[in-house]
Amino acid sequence: MEETKIYPTNEQAQGCLRVCQMLSNGYRDIHLFRYNPQKRYVYILAGQTLEIIVASNGEWRFINEIEI
Repeated sequence: MEETKIYPTNEQAQGCLRVCQMLSNGYRDIHLFRYNPQKRYVYILAGQTLEIIVASNGEWRFINEIEI
């Protein structure tokens, strides 16, 4: 199996850390954490309904399923 390298930005990595810490503080399970190399964003699924995207500049926002 070939290893795939991913290259999120430093700002994005720090944004992900902040989001995951906030979710953890609120006792939310993180079910999925995925980097999309084509669109260069991180997708986080927490709990049953919280969907979050972290952009390459580190800014994050909640999303609707129709936006993906």
